[in-house]
Amino acid sequence: MLDAGLTANLHRARFGENPRIFAAPGRVNIIGEHTDYADGFVMPAAIDFATLAAITPRRDGQVVIRSENYDEQVSHPVDNLPEHSSHHWSDYPLGVLSVLREEGVQTPAFNLTLNGDVPLGAGLSSSAAIEVATMVALLSLTLSSIHLPRVAQLCQRAENVYVGASTGIMDQFIACCGAKGHALLLDCRSLEFRLAPIPSNVSLVISNTMVKHAHAGGEYNTRRAEVEEGTAILRRHRPEIRKLRDATMDDLAKWGSEMPPGVLNRTRHVITENQRTLAAAAALEVGDLKSLSKLMYEAHASYRDDFEGSCREADILVDLASKERGCIGARLTGGGFGGCTVNLVYAEHARQFADQLRLGYKKATGIDADIYLCHASAGATEVGV
Repeated sequence: MLDAGLTANLHRARFGENPRIFAAPGRVNIIGEHTDYADGFVMPAAIDFATLAAITPRRDGQVVIRSENYDEQVSHPVDNLPEHSSHHWSDYPLGVLSVLREEGVQTPAFNLTLNGDVPLGAGLSSSAAIEVATMVALLSLTLSSIHLPRVAQLCQRAENVYVGASTGIMDQFIACCGAKGHALLLDCRSLEFRLAPIPSNVSLVISNTMVKHAHAGGEYNTRRAEVEEGTAILRRHRPEIRKLRDATMDDLAKWGSEMPPGVLNRTRHVITENQRTLAAAAALEVGDLKSLSKLMYEAHASYRDDFEGSCREADILVDLASKERGCIGARLTGGGFGGCTVNLVYAEHARQFADQLRLGYKKATGIDADIYLCHASAGATEVGV
């Protein structure tokens, strides 16, 4: 994670006051893709890449937000904020501020410095890290106390309503509630969760295809609409199906013929992915890495073939990883259409695995991949300096 002291110094040099600093992590999803907005199950882990938010109050009624990553600053009157997004990085912190004020939280004027090392556009949830870090920082200036699961819901609302990206609850929830050394199985309907230990001899190796994706439009929202269409067709026969979480493969066998082929495939992916995610959590809980491996590769195949959310580069990375010594499992992670693959690798082989994967990917694609060796980390917290 970034040096909190450096971020504090940057804030102090610009605004002249000592800040409090809060951190929220990025995440990698081990399994459970595009199931969150279907009220299903996901199993992410927070990682040791994060956004830091340094904050101090102001006395002139202005909100000043500085991004060290973009080397830009925005300023607005706290009582006259933009009503809509402007497709700018500042939409994320401004959306959080807007949602808090809608909730009746009286946020004063402030200076906020954002500084992060979560790779942008890589599918590791840099946006949720910004949102959660901003919200916990803003709450520190108020008399309000909001439990972290509720913080996740409010940050999701900021991204859905203000930013305009149709994301589910997973990214914000793991940024709030992640635990060191653990994955987190989340029921996206009830928000109940349980922790699943990642063995200490297993590393998370994240491989960036270097193909960028954007959540606020394009294929992601199209796929979500197809999932909703499939749900509506099944609901006509079984009204108790609120979301695809409630549907079964038997339902699909009976009524899938009523769906366009693409919708049928998306629906099948979500139903089977929920089953795989529950099975993967159970496997982790008893240390059954052989079963976890099988489930991860099946999940990637479903993402590639049924959801059509992969890309050539991600498929190459997964294939290369599967042939390397020490690899337990590999799959595309995140919103899809680019981004990163997640690899579970025995720690003793992790460095060599990363080197060989980088060489193989360069040979196959001509692309120099960024590869990160990570650990499962804690969720949002205040950071001492």
